[in-house]
Amino acid sequence: MMLLKLWKWYQNCLAVHPVKTQIISSGFLWGTGDIIAQSVTHSAARSHHHLPDADEEFKINWKRVAITSMFGFGFVGPVGHFWYENLDKFIRLKLRMQPKSIPFVATKVAMDGIIFGPFDLLVFFSYMGFSNGKSATQVKEDLKRDFIPALVLEGGAWPLAQIVNFRYVPVRYQLLYVNAFCLLDSAFLSWVEQQEDAAWKKWFTQFSPFEKEEREER
Repeated sequence: MMLLKLWKWYQNCLAVHPVKTQIISSGFLWGTGDIIAQSVTHSAARSHHHLPDADEEFKINWKRVAITSMFGFGFVGPVGHFWYENLDKFIRLKLRMQPKSIPFVATKVAMDGIIFGPFDLLVFFSYMGFSNGKSATQVKEDLKRDFIPALVLEGGAWPLAQIVNFRYVPVRYQLLYVNAFCLLDSAFLSWVEQQEDAAWKKWFTQFSPFEKEEREER
């Protein structure tokens, strides 16, 4: 009963204030995802590096949560709202494809993965770097380290999720669907960003165009 009331309340908010509702829900979910990422990272460090007793207690870095939440508020919410609305209109009206048909869904998934996915990652890692006081050079180095691994790993999961989204979910709820996955995605991206120079990242970055560019300059 409580969940039903919450869902009706959300539907009403979405109908009356669609953009504001998307912004607030995105910020909340991305902040929650970062808390999950911090917890996972702490647990992994304690298990593998045998942290001293004084360091075993998990303490949330609220500054980081606030920074990550602002990414949800300032980028994912507003940009995601207009992206999904206009992507649907573009494919229906300009490309004249039948809604929910295989070509329609395939085109949506392809455009989302090729355009929005990489752009989202680029903005996320750049924003996180600058928000934590890093210089442009340091942010560039972080992008070399984080962008390709995140793009490859996300590229295996998001298309499957988006097939379901674009085939069965009404457009007005598509960002909500994405935000539900963003609870995990924000945790994943925050975790990737916290991993810094992990060995598994170095394997991915050998295929990075940034890395090839550096080798050619040498």
